[in-house]
Amino acid sequence: MQDVRVTFLGTGAGMPTRARNVASVAVTLDGRVLLFDCGEATQHQLMSSAVRFGAIEAIFLTHLHGDHLFGLPGLLSSMSLNAREKPLALYGPAGIAAFMRALPLYHTSFEVEIHEISGAAAFRPPSGGYVVDAAPLVHSAPCFAFRIVEDDRPGEFDVARATALGLPPGPAYGRLQRGETVGDVKPSDVLGPTRPGRRIVYCTDTRPCDAAVELARGAGLLIHEATYGSDMAAEAAERFHATAAEAAGVARDAGVAQLILTHISPRYTDATMLLDEARAVFAATELASDHATFEVWR
Repeated sequence: MQDVRVTFLGTGAGMPTRARNVASVAVTLDGRVLLFDCGEATQHQLMSSAVRFGAIEAIFLTHLHGDHLFGLPGLLSSMSLNAREKPLALYGPAGIAAFMRALPLYHTSFEVEIHEISGAAAFRPPSGGYVVDAAPLVHSAPCFAFRIVEDDRPGEFDVARATALGLPPGPAYGRLQRGETVGDVKPSDVLGPTRPGRRIVYCTDTRPCDAAVELARGAGLLIHEATYGSDMAAEAAERFHATAAEAAGVARDAGVAQLILTHISPRYTDATMLLDEARAVFAATELASDHATFEVWR
């Protein structure tokens, strides 16, 4: 897998504003799209982005609050009107199946494979390349964080070593990289250490918690809610959300490479203070905005 990028379709909390739509993030992996949360008007945000909603192969809902869910009926309807045929995997907490059954437009042109999460869960597409797993968070409703884990890659191929062992360039190199032994030459003779795949973690809505830290351990990118600033720390605790500084603490404790803040309260028309607070704890922090796209490098 070469190209991995994250596109923020909605970065606000609770309700849309002129600057921020409600929660939704698209992760594109070599043209395949995973959608995390689907707040109101997500399909409109998709139409204004480079993300093709026909390429979405799975949708993951953190929880069933409206600002993370109410865009789902419209998106599914548009997919059906566009004559989608391939199945769509839908993951969410208990209750998502009942929600889907209650929709008058549930009869889509494609199969929606509904998976209710009660604890750890995992999704691996038939085409492979990555797995998505989940962990429960601490919120006012059952809520889950999700982690994308790219498959590990073989170690770097040592051409000089292969030549010294009598293997000229050609199909044998590919076979060795796929884990096959060629003659007396084993993959370990010519390949360096396995290179771990990229890891992206999406974590909202929640209080800072051990489960979030463990899921994000060593990730290249952590996307974490920062609903409030430190001036509203008491409200954050009362409403089961996190401040920007607390999000940065999760990133620091998990040893991630980069943190991106999202799920910003409408009260912050200028969220620069949230970014400043987070960077005081964890320097490698960015603030998401609607339609911002970030490349995730190896």
